Amino acid sequence: MRIAVYGKKITKQNTPVFKQFLALIAQYGWKPVLEAELQEQLEKKAGLAIGAETFSSSSDFKSGIDVAFSIGGDGTFLKTVSFIRDSGVPILGINTGRLGFLANVGSEFLEEALDLVLKKEFEYQKRSLLRVETERKLFGDENVALNELTVHKKDTSSMITVHAYLEDKYLNSYWADGLIVSTPTGSTAYSLSCGGPIITPGCQVHILTPIAPHNLNVRPMVVPDKMPVRLMVEGRERNYLISLDGQSKSLKRGEEVVIHKADYMINVIKFEDNNFLDTIRNKMLWGIDRRN
Repeated sequence: MRIAVYGKKITKQNTPVFKQFLALIAQYGWKPVLEAELQEQLEKKAGLAIGAETFSSSSDFKSGIDVAFSIGGDGTFLKTVSFIRDSGVPILGINTGRLGFLANVGSEFLEEALDLVLKKEFEYQKRSLLRVETERKLFGDENVALNELTVHKKDTSSMITVHAYLEDKYLNSYWADGLIVSTPTGSTAYSLSCGGPIITPGCQVHILTPIAPHNLNVRPMVVPDKMPVRLMVEGRERNYLISLDGQSKSLKRGEEVVIHKADYMINVIKFEDNNFLDTIRNKMLWGIDRRN
């Protein structure tokens, strides 16, 4: 089996995890295909001369990758998804960070997780993505997001106005610091910190969450993901910030942004005893009150 491996940064804290991971896959007879910069870091910082195949772009996933492993936090997971794109390669996130809603397999359970993958005792959970169109094609071919798109103010403390339309029907003008359009997966990311609802992954919806709205009666809204969302930003400045899963560009005043549901989905590996509800309950500390 050929497995792709991605990690952002090699540190003293996560080096043992990478060493254990590489030792286990060698034991299983799996062939690693490492992200090029990761292999370089493993050689220089961890002293591991692996000499594996490497990948550096999404086009490299068209040739016989069976599983992709993300080793890090949720940011690392999102970057791995940008390599996978529409290849259909399933992904499993090993968490070496802190919270980890996406990379939700703790590094202490690494051996158990790999053993379940070896035995094929898992299922795929489908995760939808956003596809973003802008007038100047700001994101080029990298115009998809697993979590969210955000438009917000850039060089000023003044609020901005985000005009939002659903299927070309006027919804609202958000007077706020910005607006988040997220997938169900992204409901536990930036949207959650701004008061948005938690949505289970199977729901076919998008969430519109204002960032610090001026009018307190403006609340997050859940809409069907088959409805395109069109945005335009106004304010005192000429340029604003548009972010797509952490990838940021400059957006001009009045420039139109259209968000669709992407025409493919990501396959996330899930185990029977590590599902979305378990993750939410554990990460949010639900039930920690003994009265529950």
